[in-house]
Amino acid sequence: MPSLKDLKNKIASVKNTRKITKAMQMVSAAKLRRAQDAAEAARPYAERMNAVMGGLAASVGSSASAPRLLAGTGSTQVQLLVVMTSERGLCGGFNSTIVRLARAKAHELIAAGKTVKILTVGKKGREQLRRDFAANMVGHVDMSEVKRLGYANAQAIARDVLARFEAGECDVVTIFYNRFQSVISQIPTAQQIIPAKFEAGAATALYDYEPSEEAILADLLPRGVATQIFTALLENGASEQGARMSAMDNATRNAGEMITKYTTIYNRSRQAAITKELIEIISGAEAL
Repeated sequence: MPSLKDLKNKIASVKNTRKITKAMQMVSAAKLRRAQDAAEAARPYAERMNAVMGGLAASVGSSASAPRLLAGTGSTQVQLLVVMTSERGLCGGFNSTIVRLARAKAHELIAAGKTVKILTVGKKGREQLRRDFAANMVGHVDMSEVKRLGYANAQAIARDVLARFEAGECDVVTIFYNRFQSVISQIPTAQQIIPAKFEAGAATALYDYEPSEEAILADLLPRGVATQIFTALLENGASEQGARMSAMDNATRNAGEMITKYTTIYNRSRQAAITKELIEIISGAEAL
């Protein structure tokens, strides 16, 4: 049975922890609104751009002059997995769900005889994947100094990915991230960005293009890769803040329950100690 002093120290410690988790919850709530607005604002642009490129891709079809970013290399042997996670923890299962999806995909590809390369964005994903796939990791993007995500951050990642593709270092590129749905729901997502894939029936009208569809696609596809990466980063940013807000809210509630529990034990122990002292005093008085 812990002493009264130990219980008092535990209660004080948990109260201090509750102050920290409550403060982190409030900070995440403030950041979430801005991150959610940015993610939701980017979705229509990304969807419309994909629809335009989907229509162009449908016109080009399997033409021999189709850009390599659309047609691919003709092989799927070397797969590059771009795993996007956060730089900081204390956000529940946000990072683990992304890594779990990427790890399952990597094992599936390796079992099929494919060569897997991993590019991590964010420290937490690198730390987890390094345990099983240290030999497969080919690069890392540090986002710890980024205070507010911008399109330039996505462009830097896109240039790295495109350079690897053009150099023949990979045949297929897939990004992994969490798509924001709500504060308590983030959807782990795997999206192939090279070769570009579009939903069937994206085009609803016929157009005549000048210059040719191939020339327009050759210019749009690299931008499309950067746009998809930027959208994924924004979705991840909103998901991270939502997950952290939810995790800190749960931690604050748990701290409150622990304080109540320890306070009850403390009061009972104190009452028992006082009762014991009274009994000893009364027994001593009766013995006189």
